[in-house]
Amino acid sequence: MANIDSAWLKDHAERVRKADYIDPALYRKFGVKRGLRNDDGTGVLVGLTTIGNVHGYVVNEGEKQAVPGELYYRGISVKDLVAADRKEHRYGYEEAAYLLMFGQLPTAKQLVDWKDKLGAYRKLSDGFKENAILRHPSVDIMNGIARAILFAMAFEDKPEHEAVNDLSIEKCLERSIALISAMPTIAAYCYQAKAHYHLGGSLMIRNPDPKKSSAENFLSLIREDGRYTKLEAETLDLALILHAEHGGGNNSSFVTHVVTSAHTDIYSSMAASVLSLKGSRHGGANLRVMRQMDEIKANVKDWRDDKQVIAYLEKIADKQAGDATGLIYGLGHAVYTVSDPRAQLLKQKARELAKAKGLQDEMRLFELVEKAGPAIIQAHHPRAENVCANVDLYSGFVYETLGIPRDLYTPLFAVARCVSWCAHRMEELINQGPIIRPAYKPLYHPREYVALKDRK
Repeated sequence: MANIDSAWLKDHAERVRKADYIDPALYRKFGVKRGLRNDDGTGVLVGLTTIGNVHGYVVNEGEKQAVPGELYYRGISVKDLVAADRKEHRYGYEEAAYLLMFGQLPTAKQLVDWKDKLGAYRKLSDGFKENAILRHPSVDIMNGIARAILFAMAFEDKPEHEAVNDLSIEKCLERSIALISAMPTIAAYCYQAKAHYHLGGSLMIRNPDPKKSSAENFLSLIREDGRYTKLEAETLDLALILHAEHGGGNNSSFVTHVVTSAHTDIYSSMAASVLSLKGSRHGGANLRVMRQMDEIKANVKDWRDDKQVIAYLEKIADKQAGDATGLIYGLGHAVYTVSDPRAQLLKQKARELAKAKGLQDEMRLFELVEKAGPAIIQAHHPRAENVCANVDLYSGFVYETLGIPRDLYTPLFAVARCVSWCAHRMEELINQGPIIRPAYKPLYHPREYVALKDRK
């Protein structure tokens, strides 16, 4: 890419700022729902879905009232899904994926058949690995995943335009299964390519095992020895379940609906969703949590002392530490206020993992932030009412404890959420609404065209 003179860029960037600036008061004047949010923080209703539901409040006589958080997949509580997996000592992400895709729990026979179908697509062809991932590997793994998904179009059996743009549910389902299956492998290989070509590490490309779960395969593919414990795989499996779906209103799932409504192909739709999730305001929250915890441990003399940690959290909330936003990361959510069910479930497993790894002191630090942080936030930000720990407070800790590189935190989110994007895409196609096209009010006044020779 050619370099543009910095003085020119600075001057023209200022022109862009002046041309595009809109007085914030005008949004309220014209009743614009910024971020598709109502004034009370509830989402603007833009669609209907049967796939998932995030429940964190009720509206009673026109007033929003917080309630303990619940997360439902096709009407079934995620808590019940997780409880069944634990009771039966099995990995549950594939079962959750079947439920999200088909709207019902699989029978034992259907689950075996489903796992077999997923297993058949886990291995990537040598040509795809070479051309989509290993050749010109991306330093940003999310970009690498998106590029690999787009590149998959070239490896269709019939890659001609008409076949690729087949919007039938049968073809969408076939491609969805292939993408859901391959996502753990794609993410792991993108990381291995970056580690080798950009960070100077060894290139470790191992074939996935079609008989193993998504969590088992991912851990095997990113580790030099390919080994993992049952507890490690169970913990990652739980994280995948909890990140698999979060309603149609989250940014990346909404992107799926928007792009699908234009009747583009599945590869373009999924790549767009991945790149939405890549955004730091969507998929990178656990990274901010871990950076904040690193800062606490580096700056608090004894981070095992509650008073010292709380004093530092006060400084973060007062914008004297942290990233000067006043935010304590890992606390607060757009919907959940009393409790985030994902955080509660992951915390239980994180305790088991921390005990097994001898990291109880680190776990206690995270729990202290959950316990002390809400009151600190409310004291420094009077408009903040109910604040609870969100799933990102513990997901970063879990990934760190599993030895998963931080470069893979958001890609793991994409691995889990891919099934939900596929389900939302099919929901959009089946119900065939009009192309999603919200209105924007123009704020210009008509101006006369000035001839080139008369411009100053």
